[in-house]
Amino acid sequence: MNARRAAVGFQGGQVLSLRISEEHLAELRQALAQNSGGWREVEASDGAVVLDLAQVVYLRVESDEQRVGF
Repeated sequence: MNARRAAVGFQGGQVLSLRISEEHLAELRQALAQNSGGWREVEASDGAVVLDLAQVVYLRVESDEQRVGF
């Protein structure tokens, strides 16, 4: 599974970091775009997470580019 790093930001300032596949990331983006709220299970590489979409204020996804550094 090719996973990308993502951060989900919530009202109140909490941030949840995930490694998520492109397929599951697309599903999460679609659910957020529909602005339906409610609870949604998201399958991350280290297990499932259940999110209250009504509390999500942003989704940040790292780019695909590879970095080399210290």
